[in-house]
Formats: sequence, C-alpha cells, structure tokens
Amino acid sequence: MKNASIPFRFRSLSLALAGIFLCASAMPQSAAAAGAKWWKGNLHTHTLWSDGDDYPEMITGWYKEAGHHFLMLSDHNILSAGEKWIDAEKNKGGKTALDKYLAKYGADWVETRMKDGRKQVRLRGLAEFRGKFEKKNKFLMIQGQEITARYLAGPGKGSFPVHVNVTNSKELIIPQSGTSVEDVLRKNVDAVMEQRRKTGQPMFPHLNHPNFYFAVTAEELMKIRNERFFEVYNGHPSVHNEGDETHAGTERIWDIINTFRLTELGMDALYGLATDDGHAYHEFSSKKSNPGRGWVMVKSKKLAPASLVEAMEAGDFYSSSGVVLKYVKRGKKKLSIKIQGESGVTYTTQFIGTRKGFDRKSEPVKGADGKVMRATRRYSSDIGAVLKEVTGLSPSCTLKGDEIYVRARIISSKKKINPYREGEFETAWTQPLVNSR
Repeated sequence: MKNASIPFRFRSLSLALAGIFLCASAMPQSAAAAGAKWWKGNLHTHTLWSDGDDYPEMITGWYKEAGHHFLMLSDHNILSAGEKWIDAEKNKGGKTALDKYLAKYGADWVETRMKDGRKQVRLRGLAEFRGKFEKKNKFLMIQGQEITARYLAGPGKGSFPVHVNVTNSKELIIPQSGTSVEDVLRKNVDAVMEQRRKTGQPMFPHLNHPNFYFAVTAEELMKIRNERFFEVYNGHPSVHNEGDETHAGTERIWDIINTFRLTELGMDALYGLATDDGHAYHEFSSKKSNPGRGWVMVKSKKLAPASLVEAMEAGDFYSSSGVVLKYVKRGKKKLSIKIQGESGVTYTTQFIGTRKGFDRKSEPVKGADGKVMRATRRYSSDIGAVLKEVTGLSPSCTLKGDEIYVRARIISSKKKINPYREGEFETAWTQPLVNSR
C-alpha cells in the first residue's frame, strides 16, 4: 500500500514502527544460542475477499512496510483462492480502493471486465500474489480463514457469534452449528484439529474476540480441550477487551480459565494472542478497525509456518499492542523479561497469577431486574491477583512454590497512537509460566 493512502500522522507512525521492529527482530541472548529469532506477525486480517475494504495485495504491502515478518489473511468462511469477481465500485472499498490499487500495480496487474453493464475486478488469490512479497527470512504469507459460526438460541433468546481463526489451514472448513455456544465452539475447533490429523498440516485454531456481542463466557471456553489460544487483545473497536460493569474483560476471562484448567480440569494452559482484526485501510480512527494495533512476537528458528506453529504451541511468543521485549524466559521457577525501552517512557510490569488454595466460590451475574444474565460468573479476587509489581526494564518474578501459574502484563506510560479505544496505553502480555509442582 502506498504511504500516500494513509494520513500523514499515520505514515510517520508506520515508519517509526518499522524502525522499532527491525530492532525487535534482533536475536536476544537466550535465543541466539538456540538459533531462534523474534518474528512479528498478525493472524487476523480481512480483505475484499470478505468484509475488508481493500485488495489483498494493498493490505499485504502495508504490513510488510510497517515491519511485520508474517501475515495471515483470515477472511470469513473463505480462502483467498479460486475465481472471484467483485463490482468495481459497489464494495466496501469502492472507487477509492480501486484507484489506489491501479496506481500501485497498474492495469497490467489489475484485471477488470464488464458484466451486465457493470465494471468488475478480479480478486487475485494468495497463490498468485504471495511471490510479490515473500522473501526468505524476511516476510512470509500464511493461509488462513475465520470460521464464522453462530449459535441461534431461539426466538427472543439471542444470537451469539462464535468465530474461530485457523492458522496455516490447508483446506476450507465449513462452519459447524450446534446446540449451545459451547457445542458450536467445540465442533468448529474439532473440525480444525481433524483437518490437521487428516492432512498432516501443522495448524491450530484460536477463538476470536470472546466479548464480541459478549458471545463466549469463561465457563464455555475453559472446557474446549483442543482450544489452546484465544484473543486477549483485538484491535476492533466493538470487541470490549476490557468488558463492562456486568461482563468480565478478556484478561479476567484468561485468568479464570487457566486457574480452573490447571487445577480442576487437568488441561493445558490457554495462551493469549493480540491481533488487529483489520477491516478498514483507508480511514484511520478509533472508530475504525485499522491495521497495526495488535500482533504477536514469536521466537522461532525459522520464518516458516511449521516452525511458527510449533513455537506458538510451546508458548514461545508474547503479544503486544506496542511494547517491545528483548527477552522473555519462562524458566522452571522464574519468569524473566527484558524490555526494549524508549526514551522518556516508563514501564510497569505486573506479575499476575493464582495461588493454590484460592477461593473457588463464584456467583452468577444478575441484571437490574434480578434475573441471572448470560455472562462469565463473578469469582474471588484470589484468581488472577497481582502477585508482584515492578518498574524498570528488567523485571522478573521467582515463584515461591504455591503459584498455579504466573503471567506478566507490561504497561507502558506511552499512549497508543490510533488506539482501538481512547486512553489506551501500549502494553505487552507474556504467556503463563505454569508451576510444575
């Protein structure tokens, strides 16, 4: 995407971010010995193949120029493959998107035709355009999709979106229906794992934006055995990452899930992703779902799908909305971090976890009418407590022995430019260190 298509202040931001993340990709000391590097990527992106407002090549160019190392296009219930023509003007990008597309790639690349008196544009598939961008150890495209399912509770009882992204999919997965939100989620997650089993392709599902229409509760997600990932941060302005007065925020959901998975349910920890969920690429504001708000930094030996999937399944990544980490080490009994500081910016790291012997009691959330609401239950403050708070660039936390898990949230004093909500500060999240005792 040409920089001219972005307002000046965001063009400056893109260049600044690109510089920051070239530094971020440098090998930390612990990773150097293992031959691994940090790779920056986004795993939730929409284009004109579904409900984004720009052409996939333009979007890919934006991410590459902004310093990303990998990108997955995850359109709703479709892969970027096959024959697809769209009306040249009656689409979300309209004439604006087409004019920029033509200016960037020219009429020799942009394929058009007339049909029924209307001009159409052919959307090029991933296999056609990835060669324009991919470069070994520099930039990688990953195939994916957003399985867009829904639980219909019945007349007057609501409809709940259940969206599951597939990282490194091989074939299109048709959304599954079910008898509850939990059933719909389980069936779609299992469909991903079945494709992985049948094809041998390394891939994984992740639950998107659980608080989008407050569709998925902690109690529902915690029971999905094959779901190891969810979005703790999503850059869409309608996803309620922080929750509200009656609904738990995504970090609260995360702590509730891991507390009970690692104790009562005997399951693996859930990992938290940060993503853009980009839809809008022409107008930048907090009211739009813009690119560049959230990403993952994966520590992997290779910039290759299988290597990235393997690293993420091992928890060798962190998520960020702006804070850059030089080093993250989850030792047996210690979580250590080194932050890449910026001049004039301060950093506060909160080590968050739950200790053994926590209060297990919970109660339902009730509305003003006294009726039980469909929401994550209210639990004790023992769950997801701040166990330690540290300022500076080298925070660490040594486990005392009674912790079930510990994760870190690193909060910057720097306000995020073009935030998903006003007043947002740049933040990073590590994956939980699970106490082996």
